[in-house]
Amino acid sequence: MDGNRRWANSQKIPLPVKQGHISGFGALKTVLEVCLELRGLDTVSVYAFAIDNFKREPEEVEALMMLAKRNLKELAGHGEVLARHSVRLRIVGRRELLPVDVRAAVESVERMTLGNKRATLNVCIPYASRDEMAGAVRSLVDHTSRLRQNEVEWQCTQDALQQRMLLAHSPPVDVMVRTSGVKRLSDFMLWQSCEETHLHFTARYWPLFGLRELIPIILDYQRAEWRRRLMSWAS
Repeated sequence: MDGNRRWANSQKIPLPVKQGHISGFGALKTVLEVCLELRGLDTVSVYAFAIDNFKREPEEVEALMMLAKRNLKELAGHGEVLARHSVRLRIVGRRELLPVDVRAAVESVERMTLGNKRATLNVCIPYASRDEMAGAVRSLVDHTSRLRQNEVEWQCTQDALQQRMLLAHSPPVDVMVRTSGVKRLSDFMLWQSCEETHLHFTARYWPLFGLRELIPIILDYQRAEWRRRLMSWAS
């Protein structure tokens, strides 16, 4: 969800960076509503805060933490988008790096939505894909070491690593969207983005991203999948 700061700075009268992030949350609600109206879509993952974002100005980091603390509760509130669509929220990342009050707040929201079964919203905060993969390797090495002490053989396989990923509960990525004209993945869900992932890069800043931008992306994915299945059947 890139471009909140640049959108704020691009206004005729530049807005505070915090206002850009507030507008970005409004875009998230809009996009979630659209996604959850689509039949067959059961998982949405958003990159809310990278581990490297802690290097930003302290004022901006504090504002982002407070927005996460407040806005995730809002999403899960009575009558709000997660409740209406029975969506389970899962926090994905190094949550031990979050301030204590923010961690308590987001874990409270996780508990609030635990019984929701129709879909899953993964909020990656604070997250980095390479950190996720390194953590999975550490976990597997530790597990292998303990097994060897008991003279049990174990192999390092792709499936074994997959089981230890933070996003092991979610399927591979079908559609990856990056906003604001930046054409890179920036350490987001690299393991889960396989050769069949459809990548879309749009010049729109995230606060301006909505139905008009999302629907063509979904239609493009459907056309590509239909062609792929036709070729598979033909062969």
